[in-house]
Amino acid sequence: MASMIHNVSFDAADPYRLAQFWSEVTGRPVHDDVRPGDEETVVDLDHGMRLFFQRVPESKTIKNRVHVCLQPDGTRDQEVERLLALGATLHDDHRKPDGTGWAVLRDPEGNEFCVERSNAERAATS
Repeated sequence: MASMIHNVSFDAADPYRLAQFWSEVTGRPVHDDVRPGDEETVVDLDHGMRLFFQRVPESKTIKNRVHVCLQPDGTRDQEVERLLALGATLHDDHRKPDGTGWAVLRDPEGNEFCVERSNAERAATS
């Protein structure tokens, strides 16, 4: 017996706004049934998995215990720049001069996530 991951859940002050950010990150739309002001919002991903955003009264105060790691289809550095333009902030930079490493960013509500190297970049440095 095994389980599959169905949701990755995010607590949020503004679930719809945060879902819009992650919709841009993943290239997947915010679910048709949700509207600004809703208590819960969803971005459907592939294979039945989705990002789930729920309104909570408290703000984020400490480091996430679980976070998302992204692997772009372009280069890591291009993706970092794209995400910064969407409203992410750079939290911790682990990129190395030889092209290895990753970047830790924060979404508009402060949730940390990583941007790793693409498969092509990994193949070029292995």
